[in-house]
Amino acid sequence: MRDRLQSLRALLKEHSLDGLIIPRSDEYLGEYVPACAERMAWISGFTGSAGLAIVLSDRAAVFSDGRYITQMDDQVDGVLWERHHITEAPPRGWLEKNAPAKARIGYDPRIVSRSALLALQTDAVTFIPTAFNLVDVIWTDRPAPPSAQARIHPLEFSGQTSADKRHSLGTQLAKNGWAAAIIADCTSVAWLLNIRGTDVPHTPVVLSFAVLHSNGQVDLFVDGAKITPELRDWLGDDVTLLSPDRLEDSLRALKGQTIAVDPAATPVWFSQTLEDAGATIVDAVDPCALPRARKNTVEQQGARAAHLRDAVAVCRFLHWLDTHAAGSTELELVERLQTFRAEAPEYRDDSFDTISGAGPNGAIIHYRVTPETSRLLGANTVYLVDSGAQYPDGTTDITRTVWTGPDEPPSALREAFSRVLKGNLSLGRARFPAGTTGSALDGVARYALWQGGLDFDHGTGHGVGSYLSVHEGPQRISKLPSTVPLEAGMILSNEPGYYRPGSFGIRLETLEMVRTSEVGQDGRNFLEFETLTLAPFDRHLVDPAVMGPEALDLLDSYHARVLAEVGPLLSGEAATWLAHACSPIKRK
Repeated sequence: MRDRLQSLRALLKEHSLDGLIIPRSDEYLGEYVPACAERMAWISGFTGSAGLAIVLSDRAAVFSDGRYITQMDDQVDGVLWERHHITEAPPRGWLEKNAPAKARIGYDPRIVSRSALLALQTDAVTFIPTAFNLVDVIWTDRPAPPSAQARIHPLEFSGQTSADKRHSLGTQLAKNGWAAAIIADCTSVAWLLNIRGTDVPHTPVVLSFAVLHSNGQVDLFVDGAKITPELRDWLGDDVTLLSPDRLEDSLRALKGQTIAVDPAATPVWFSQTLEDAGATIVDAVDPCALPRARKNTVEQQGARAAHLRDAVAVCRFLHWLDTHAAGSTELELVERLQTFRAEAPEYRDDSFDTISGAGPNGAIIHYRVTPETSRLLGANTVYLVDSGAQYPDGTTDITRTVWTGPDEPPSALREAFSRVLKGNLSLGRARFPAGTTGSALDGVARYALWQGGLDFDHGTGHGVGSYLSVHEGPQRISKLPSTVPLEAGMILSNEPGYYRPGSFGIRLETLEMVRTSEVGQDGRNFLEFETLTLAPFDRHLVDPAVMGPEALDLLDSYHARVLAEVGPLLSGEAATWLAHACSPIKRK
């Protein structure tokens, strides 16, 4: 890593720059990026899915959020890099303190959004867009870009034709007086055109950009080798295929027109190019974001089917974990779970890298097991497994935390687990008025933890796509303020936790789908959650006294549903195990 930093600093000097911003993102600003775009990992060693690196002539720093602090400390050389919590030590403040006076800080405008750039700006430095990516210049063995062919996502799974989606959104653009909208989020392109791909790990997208015009037509900028004749026919005559090298000329052709650009989801290069060409830029949220989040009836039913299918694999794994896993490594546990899932013919991929953490590794919120870090699953150990799968009819994400025994778990551990479980069950049964945002519900999942003097340093819930990204916006449940109300059809995770660094981690996650509830007494519309995830919680870690009668009733009711729906799909020892795992909790 030292040689890479030295090479980069020499290149900065050559270009009269005092520093460089290196975000984790690629040209499409997605959470998952292809190997050829892992620039931050290549320069710093940090492989988390969110973060930022800044390199100056005499120092460098990596920033990430609370999910990755422990991982960052493990992966990043503290001699070469400072390591900071991105909210406790913001990059802008770090630049103000450490950059030389009137410093010229370079950035690649194709991999930084305008919102991200504005968050960094300070009068202490001048940001200079580079004509090409400087890291790529010194990354001599950089992998080739992905080249797999795109696939049709048929109506039986999408529930709505691309033409209907395009013309509905185009009509809205026209009402707003906008000629077109830039679609830079690959999940939006995939949703809009009913296509899927394998260009990045775990998220079935095709790396591409689109311009949606107000007449419902689309210009799709994608490597033509990825488009089969069948897919070309599927897209139809209103979708024009263009090579990515035609993008700049196409943007400049929009001169004099009003173009909608999402400042948070679009590289700043788009706005800079359009403005330079004489177009008028309007800041607007990606027009696909909300309709994509509101799953239609076909997608809702697909989500139920996908979760029931996934539940069979997860319950078989939990049975195996309880009876045969002693002495296995974390990596072996990942492989075993994937094997169970892959037995379903509908299985396409994991929806993210499985988090398989035994003991202290479970306290690393987004731990990624490697051969070097893989621990044995020993006796009397807390084991956290956070995993998910991609199926054509839905995307899953589930976390369970178990105690390996044979001894009884410590009372403090049972208390913490029960408070996390109580928060999950409380949020899952929440009923709330239409117009409520996720930030208004966040405290419901934390309340039991707060009463015990505990908390967790991550959001309570993220949106989930339909055979798309496992982390989908704009909906979320978090302490952070949100202006996006929850709406029927949205799917969100419900995942409170508690982490004791160096000892253990607890997280319990179910996916919830928003649905309409009974109308309130004053005629106001209300919403509630339908829990999609079906797998038992570890009864060994439940403390009935901490749970209380109401939470125990919720737990027993949930377990009864799991047994009723998943039990008939299991056989033999696994079915017997599930019946015991879902039996009512004894009251004390």
